[in-house]
Amino acid sequence: MAQAIMVQGTASSAGKSLLATALCRVFAQDGYTVAPFKSQNMALNSFITDDGLEMGRAQAVQAQAAGIAPSVWMNPILLKPSSDTGSQVIVNGEVRGNMSAAAYFQMKRTLIPEIQKAYDKLAGQYDIIVIEGAGSPAEINLKADDIVNMGLARLVRAPVLLVGDIDRGGVFASLAGTMLLLEEAERALVKGLVINKFRGDKTILAPGLSMIEEITGVPVAGVMPYLHVDIDDEDSLSDRLAERRAAQAVDIAVMRLPHISNFTDFNPLELVGGVSVRYVGRVCDFGTPDLVILPGTKNTMSDLLWLRQSGLEALIKSMLRPAALYWEFAAATRCSGGRCAIPTAWSTAVRLMESGCCRSIPFLPVKRRANVSQVHSRRPAVCWRGFPARRSKGMRFIWGARIPPRL
Repeated sequence: MAQAIMVQGTASSAGKSLLATALCRVFAQDGYTVAPFKSQNMALNSFITDDGLEMGRAQAVQAQAAGIAPSVWMNPILLKPSSDTGSQVIVNGEVRGNMSAAAYFQMKRTLIPEIQKAYDKLAGQYDIIVIEGAGSPAEINLKADDIVNMGLARLVRAPVLLVGDIDRGGVFASLAGTMLLLEEAERALVKGLVINKFRGDKTILAPGLSMIEEITGVPVAGVMPYLHVDIDDEDSLSDRLAERRAAQAVDIAVMRLPHISNFTDFNPLELVGGVSVRYVGRVCDFGTPDLVILPGTKNTMSDLLWLRQSGLEALIKSMLRPAALYWEFAAATRCSGGRCAIPTAWSTAVRLMESGCCRSIPFLPVKRRANVSQVHSRRPAVCWRGFPARRSKGMRFIWGARIPPRL
């Protein structure tokens, strides 16, 4: 049977996946056959195996680091959230159904045989199994039926590395607090602590390492540097979605839907010279993109409602007009408060309104056909804080701005 090592974290995004990936590569380079394993993964980005089955993308990346083909045995349970209280449940690569959180927690212990079967399948073929936990092992409300952290470590008798993220602060409290909330038998499984995402002078960190070892009784196995790596992300907690990038020659705006799925499909676009990919979740960040992408979602109706309520739907629709006849907005030179000079750029005007500086801004709707411009004589005021009770003929209101009807 294979030897196992497990990577658990003090919180989500502590760096478990990348550390497990690194261990897979190191062991493979040392001449061992190694496979990754995660009993239960929750992610909206999934990977399709050669035999058409679905698994967690992190385990697919880890398998590639180990030099082997991804297999659903490496991730027997995949949860794809479809709402705040429900998920699509995928077992051994195939959809089992949609369940509420309460229903899944009632039945998940029945999946332990599936987990054991998948682990034993890998353990019979490889020298080392690198196991990744999920979230934190100190979620005391979930520990009774745990199948992915300490529950799994005890099931397969795996020693544990506990990883903490120092980049976000509070790493010593996170490590000590996690150890405090573990049972005695669970604490005995933790063989080393890892400080992850460190940048700075390690000599300044050294006193803290000695103190955390004394407090927890567990040695610090290593300090990992902060790395910028371009590998596929698993879910919408990804830093990639929050990055603000300057528009290039071709500016692509991907709508950041609340239940966005498989957004890693757009990663190749970021490698093309002169192309920028931005993930947009607010009106003020929309700008003037050359291309708008509506990504996949696990909850179409809920995300459509969000798109409409956020005001992004109206901006997208405003782009769907013939090139020969279109509308644009020219802002007045001063806002109603008389404090701000308003540029003619629509995106800039929206930003000023979003910031709360301009409570109402008069706009001039401009109609263009070829090289002939016609400015309407009407100058309707736009109320930002409170929407007008009636609509002007041929115009409609959305997020405090008058948008012309589709042509």
